[in-house]
Amino acid sequence: MSESSILITPDIDVIQCDDSQAGEWDHYLNNASDSSFYQLSAWNRINKKQFSHQVYNLAALEHGKIVGVFPLVFMNSLLFGKIICSMPYVNFGGPCTNNHIIERKLLDAAIDISKENNVDYLEMRLTKVIDDNLPNKQNKISMTLDLSENPDDIWNNFNGKHRTNIRRVYKNSVEVRSGQKELLDDFYTVLSESWRSLGTPIYKKKYFSSILDEFPKETRIFVCYHKGNVPIAAAFNGYHKGTVEGMWAGGIAKYRGLQANYVLYWEMIKHACEQGYQSFHLGRSSANSGGEQFKKKWKANSKQLYWQYYLNKQQSLPELNVNNPKFQMAIKIWQKIPTKLTTIIGPFVARNIP
Repeated sequence: MSESSILITPDIDVIQCDDSQAGEWDHYLNNASDSSFYQLSAWNRINKKQFSHQVYNLAALEHGKIVGVFPLVFMNSLLFGKIICSMPYVNFGGPCTNNHIIERKLLDAAIDISKENNVDYLEMRLTKVIDDNLPNKQNKISMTLDLSENPDDIWNNFNGKHRTNIRRVYKNSVEVRSGQKELLDDFYTVLSESWRSLGTPIYKKKYFSSILDEFPKETRIFVCYHKGNVPIAAAFNGYHKGTVEGMWAGGIAKYRGLQANYVLYWEMIKHACEQGYQSFHLGRSSANSGGEQFKKKWKANSKQLYWQYYLNKQQSLPELNVNNPKFQMAIKIWQKIPTKLTTIIGPFVARNIP
């Protein structure tokens, strides 16, 4: 086993894993009760290859066996500074272990790496607080729907108005198809237009393609079409240990009146039930947002997320979000740029926004 030792104690070594240890890393996560899809080794292979980011796959070893992991990504940008994040671009990350002492050793190693790289801050996107002494933000929530083997059980739990809304959308010549790379172009067309309308830079299409390549059995695209061949809404999901992970979704503003998301979400929920999944994580949302209210219509439950920070050089908590007033002018300008141009220049900006 090739190892670069970072922290050594009589019982636990914290090392940096390389690609040769990916199998051991994933084996640990597949058997850990609190692991997530976003901690799997492929994500940092993707981050390294598609964004040229330096990655650190920290693993805690006890007697040579992995007993905890912590994936990190180092992002160095002239615009946004030096950041280490776990995990950028996706819903959450952070360390995974069932032992608080091991978790502390992984965190200490991450802080050491942050200091060595002289970053502005370390950002950890977590489902729980891992250090009461580190500041955190609580403006993000996770929305999860419990599933059933029979999708009719889910359907019957909706209120009458919600069922009526779904039926109404079907009547407007709307249908949903699901697949993988054969739907990538249509998915990217929708997401590019959707994100441009929001003033958000888009990733390159190859990023999404690489996720499909790394996770051929664990990912699926859903595209909602109007009148047979016009893509108007789309979503990209992951599948891991009984849970569906809603990663990206968007719709084209021109067709907003059709309310395609009602049919898109229902078809994804039906598919998840029929495939035997137990829960559908509808993705993260800002607390008290329109996104949270829409997901509650599906009887999804809210769970608090915690963005926790080690502030190395930066003195205050970062505000890399659309609500930051200093980004408002850039967002308004971006919304006026033709979508085709945003797909060319957007990836150079998006790669540095965690």
